[in-house]
Amino acid sequence: MPTFIHGKNTAVYIDEFDLTSYFTDVSITQENEVAETTAFGDTNKSYLLGLRAGTLSMSGMWSADTDGSDEELQALLGNATTPLLTVREGAAAIGGSAVIAQANETSYAITNPVADVVTVTADFECTPNQVSNLTFALAGGVQLTAGASIAHGSLGNLSSVDNSASSANGGAGTLHVPTNTISGGVTTIKIQHSANNSTWADLITFTNVAASTATSEIKAVSGTVNRYLRATASTAGSSGSITFMIAFARF
Repeated sequence: MPTFIHGKNTAVYIDEFDLTSYFTDVSITQENEVAETTAFGDTNKSYLLGLRAGTLSMSGMWSADTDGSDEELQALLGNATTPLLTVREGAAAIGGSAVIAQANETSYAITNPVADVVTVTADFECTPNQVSNLTFALAGGVQLTAGASIAHGSLGNLSSVDNSASSANGGAGTLHVPTNTISGGVTTIKIQHSANNSTWADLITFTNVAASTATSEIKAVSGTVNRYLRATASTAGSSGSITFMIAFARF
C-alpha cells in the first residue's frame, strides 16, 4: 500500500529562522532542460539533457514580528548572500523526508484583502552558490533530527537512518539552529556515517555553534556516503538547551 503524508506537518527553515508558523503553502519544483537534436530524416523527435533547475514558492501570513515573515523575507530580497532553505515534508521524525536548497529570493509580495488576513508570497530560484562539491542546488533527503529542544546534558548520538545501501556521489547536509540558550561554551554538531550501524566516522563537521547563538550552515561532501547516517552533538556549555534541524541529501 502507498504511504501518504499530510501537509499540515510541513516545516520551513530559512537560514537560522524557523518560519513554519507563518506559512500555509510551499511548492517545490525541479526541472531538467532539454535541447532538441531532431534532424531532417528523423521520424521521432530527439533531445539531449541540459541544465537542471529548481524553484520554491511559498505563501502564508504577513507578520511584523521580530524575525517574522515580513522582516526576514524583506531582508532576503536582493541580498548578496544566498539563503539556505530546508523544507520538512510531514512530521518531525528522524528518517522523515526533507528538501534542502540554496536559493535566491526573486520576488516578495504582500496582499491586503478587505475581508481576510494580510498574506505574503515569496519565490526562490535555486543556485549552488558558495559551497564546494555542491552540485545540485535543490535535492531531496532525510531528516537526521526531530527538530526538538535538547538540554545541554542530554546531547549525544541521535538515532540512525538506514539508506539500505551506500551511495557513491557524495551529498550535502544542512544545519539550522533557530534557538540556542546554551551558555559557557561552544556546541559541536556533526553528521556521521557507518557501513554497519556500529562503527562510525565523521562525514560532516559543522562550524562550532557559539554560546547562545542562532546559526545555519550547509556543507557538501564528495565520494562514498555509507549506508547509515546519524547526527551527533556535544557541548562545552554548562547550562541551557539547543534546538537544531539537520537534513542530509545524497547525490
